[in-house]
Order: sequence, then structure tokens, then C-alpha cells
Amino acid sequence: MAIDEQRGDVPDVTWRVLDIRDPLLANRISDIDVLVHLATDCALGSDAAERRAYNLRAAQTVLTASAAARVRRVVLVTSAMVYGAAPDNEVPLPEDSAVAAELDTGVVGDHLEIEALVRRALRSHPGLEVTVLRPAALVGPGVDNVVTRHFEAPRLLTVKGCSPRWQFCHVDDLVSALELAALGTVSGVVAVGGEGWLEQEQVEEISGLRRFELPAGLTFGTAQRLHRLGITPAPATDLHYVVYPWVVDCAALRTAGWKPQWTNEAALTQLLELREGKHAVVGRRLSGKEATLTAAGATVAVLGTAAIVRVARKKRRT
Repeated sequence: MAIDEQRGDVPDVTWRVLDIRDPLLANRISDIDVLVHLATDCALGSDAAERRAYNLRAAQTVLTASAAARVRRVVLVTSAMVYGAAPDNEVPLPEDSAVAAELDTGVVGDHLEIEALVRRALRSHPGLEVTVLRPAALVGPGVDNVVTRHFEAPRLLTVKGCSPRWQFCHVDDLVSALELAALGTVSGVVAVGGEGWLEQEQVEEISGLRRFELPAGLTFGTAQRLHRLGITPAPATDLHYVVYPWVVDCAALRTAGWKPQWTNEAALTQLLELREGKHAVVGRRLSGKEATLTAAGATVAVLGTAAIVRVARKKRRT
């Protein structure tokens, strides 16, 4: 059974047409045992305030309605980004590591708020079981996020003095982990991702892209100005996830006998195939003409960024 505002094209599914933010949801799920909530807006192009309002209202309604309808188990998906990305992060991070991400206006902030709703729901409804899956950097058909756009750039941005480690989670592996969560094989907070990680040098060899190294202050300062001017879709803190490590240890799934079908190498290879014809700098999608200019080299990309800032400021003044 599936619930959405309109019927989808998935075969052999009974559809119940309803906005999941509708309080009447409880009446429509009174006959189910497990609810998997996937209706989260993670689009980079969404208005931040509208996206957060939708995501929080949806999660809150799902949790409240499930408790009222005596649904036995609810499964939600957030992201391993809630652990935060930092140069001194343990590699890999244990699943019970502290949630250290910044509560900003980006999608990561939405995930933090959703997990806060889960904690409150567990206190208010002790009979409700909630499992939260935290996937590593998602890749696969249709996935568009700060990590996938990082690989649409002409060079790979890095910060001086720190090298990221790369771990991916293919959507196929997320689906298989969701199946185990729905069955109750794993519960609580569950990290999902490929085995191990890739070093920056391995990523450069696989992708054929060279790195572009800048001081941390310049990188995040410029990115924040671009976001404040509305030029880039994500806050500067999102860049932490492409320059600092946030690899997770998938201990709960591993103990349950789960193994990812996609290696990090294979997931990255597909990501590179899917990015063909797309170009981005600091998460901002570029036109063909802009891409031709920035492809000339990293220096041009920086100068182009500075020029964008100047033009935007001039437009604001006039």
C-alpha cells in the first residue's frame, strides 16, 4: 500500500490518495503494521523555508498519526550528514556518535529537526517503535545533492591541510536496508553505506578529475556570500561534506548479515556516468557557456565566482 497526493506508476500497489500532512492520515493507516516515510523534500532548488515547513509538518503528522492508529513501527530516512563533517572526525564514525551537524537552513538542518521530532515522539508515545536510517552520500538515478553536484565541477574542491574520505550509499542498498528496518531486523538509529571508504587520490584516479585546493577561510567565506546573495542553492556548511570526512560504520546492518551490493568504487563510477552533460561550481548549475569558461581551469572558476558576487551586489544597489 502507498500513500501520496496522486497515484504513482508503481505496479501491484494499492494507492490511497491523501496529503500525508493531512490530520486524517490516522484514519487511512489504521489497518497497517509498518509505515515507511519517504516523502521528504531534499531538492536543492526548493525554497528553504517552504521545504522545511513541508518536511517537518509531514514527519510530525506521520509520527502522530501512526501513534494514534496504533501502527507498530515507523521507518524514516534522514542522512549520515547529521553527524557533521569535520577534519578531526573519527574514520569511520560509530553509529552512536554524537550528532554534531550545524542547524542551518539547508537540508541537513531539516534532517536534524526531523530527528528531534522522532525523539519527542518516542517520549510521548512509548509504545511506538521508530527506526531512523542515516545513509551516507546517496547516489543513483534521479539523485541530485551537494555531493553529486561536487562531481559536476571541472575540478574537485579541497581544503588545504585536510583530505576527505569518500563513502557512498547507492539507492539500491538503501532500499534493501529499508526492507530490514520494516521487518524489524534492525531498529533504532541505523547507518547505511558502502564498505570502507575511498581516499581522495583514489577518487581522482577513478574520476579523472584533478583537485583544486584553497584555504578553508576563503572557501567557506566565498560560499557563504554566494548563498546569501541567492546565487548558490545550499549554505556554506554543506561544503563541509565534500571537503571533510563523514564516513560511517554500518555496524547494526553488518551484525544483521546485510552487505551492500554496490562498492564505493562502483557507486562513484555510476555517479560519474549520470553527471554527463551537467556542470556545476559550488553546487550552482551552470549553462553550457559558463561551463566552457570554468573548464579552462580552477583559477578561472574562482575569478568567475568573484565576478558573480560583484554583479549581484551591483544589481542589489540599483
